[in-house]
Amino acid sequence: MVKLSAELIEQAAQYTNPVRDRELDLRGYKIPVLENLGRLKTLLMNNNRICRVGENLEQALPSMRELILTSNNIQELGDLDPLASVKTLTLLSLLRNPVTNKKHYRLYVINKIPQIHVLDFQKVKLKERQEAEKMFKGKRGAQLAKDIAKRTKTFTPGAAVQQPEKKKMGPSPADVEAIKNAIANASSLAEVERLKGMLQAGQIPGREVRQGVYRRLDLLI
Repeated sequence: MVKLSAELIEQAAQYTNPVRDRELDLRGYKIPVLENLGRLKTLLMNNNRICRVGENLEQALPSMRELILTSNNIQELGDLDPLASVKTLTLLSLLRNPVTNKKHYRLYVINKIPQIHVLDFQKVKLKERQEAEKMFKGKRGAQLAKDIAKRTKTFTPGAAVQQPEKKKMGPSPADVEAIKNAIANASSLAEVERLKGMLQAGQIPGREVRQGVYRRLDLLI
């Protein structure tokens, strides 16, 4: 990862677009934090696996007007809350993010970012503003916003990592007993080989089980 610095900005590809805005191409640098870009107006961050928005964004990007986050991995409505602090933001795209499938998504964003003009390349209508205001108005509205504003859990440096509980795999005592009885009652080597083949296929005499669970029981025979 590369820290965003004055030297990096000088070395990066730069262009002037048709509307005479200066463009800066920082693709491929894997920059972990965007900061010290006080004059930046438009940020194109599509296809970057972004899963959350950092706090105090208005301090790092105080002039940002347009933010394109198309095709990322933002999951929850609460993950969008930090955008509310950017009072200059008027255009936002979250297309092809899981969060867009959440109930009340569009009205939630309009309520959180009241100055937004265009959301997902669709103009915000007066009717939508009125619906958003009505939905999240008063104590009931505040409670609704709180209930649906879930946030994605993030990793805290130094905190213990919770390991997923491992499910115990293997045959039940009854299955083990059935296998032992079948082996003890085998009348020939061919019968033993047949039982071994059944175990490798994930089967025991008289019942079917998950494939691969009993492979270790080959040692029994």
